[in-house]
Amino acid sequence: MNCKICSSNSSHIFSHDVLKKYNVKYFKCENCGFIQTENPYWLEEAYANVITLQDTGIMLRNQLLVKKASPVIAAFFDTKAKFLDYGGGYGIFVRMMRDVGFDFYWLDEYCENLVARGFELNSLTKKTELVTSFETFEHFTDPLAEIEKMLKFSDNILFTTEIVEDHSFPDPEKWWYYSFPSGQHIGFYTKKSFEIIAKKYSLNFYSNGFLHLFTKKDLNIAANSYFLNSFYKLKTKLKRKKLANPIDFAIFYSKVRPKFVDKLIKSKTKSDHDLLENNNTISH
Repeated sequence: MNCKICSSNSSHIFSHDVLKKYNVKYFKCENCGFIQTENPYWLEEAYANVITLQDTGIMLRNQLLVKKASPVIAAFFDTKAKFLDYGGGYGIFVRMMRDVGFDFYWLDEYCENLVARGFELNSLTKKTELVTSFETFEHFTDPLAEIEKMLKFSDNILFTTEIVEDHSFPDPEKWWYYSFPSGQHIGFYTKKSFEIIAKKYSLNFYSNGFLHLFTKKDLNIAANSYFLNSFYKLKTKLKRKKLANPIDFAIFYSKVRPKFVDKLIKSKTKSDHDLLENNNTISH
């Protein structure tokens, strides 16, 4: 089997029951380390419910994502621009980010928008400042094709998915992220696989282990010039923390300057209510 990321040979590493009834083979790329299943013939059954019964962390996860993503977006991107949540699920993240003040829109081919209605992105050619896509990459049957869809909206993609080691793989009897009962997780990435993707599309790749970012921007330069030169008093703290990673840098900065994001944007909760009450849905 060829790797979906770099087309190199992938070797069988283990087999395991999926959906409690299908014995599925898993393969790991000999070059980039990407792990993929055999052809996922069970997906129609797996997606009978798009959001699985087992996803009890959906609210807690979105709260955490808002807390972590907000300072990164505010630090490195235009806070007045439009943003897109790709694979936005029920719309929880979009609604919460609009409550913070970011002009976010929702897009999901498979899931119903429940809480961000009126803020769907309907045009497939609309450019946005940044695309977020949280806990979606492990679902992609064709990762490069999905990334190319996102790049049509923006050169900046902020996302989450668990990263595996380049030359080993998590124990299938211990790692919950394989998600064997749901059958929806079919691809698992390494840092090297993401670096290969970044190079293919002429992007930079940044990660703090939780949040990952593809962007054409050189954020290390942006961090040094924008933050360290503008806020001299933070230099000692930042050096002590050794926050060379720009994602960690922005999150840390929001902790020492708690009103950092609030000063740049204003909550859209009330203004959204007024627009929707007047039947002025603003899907873009």
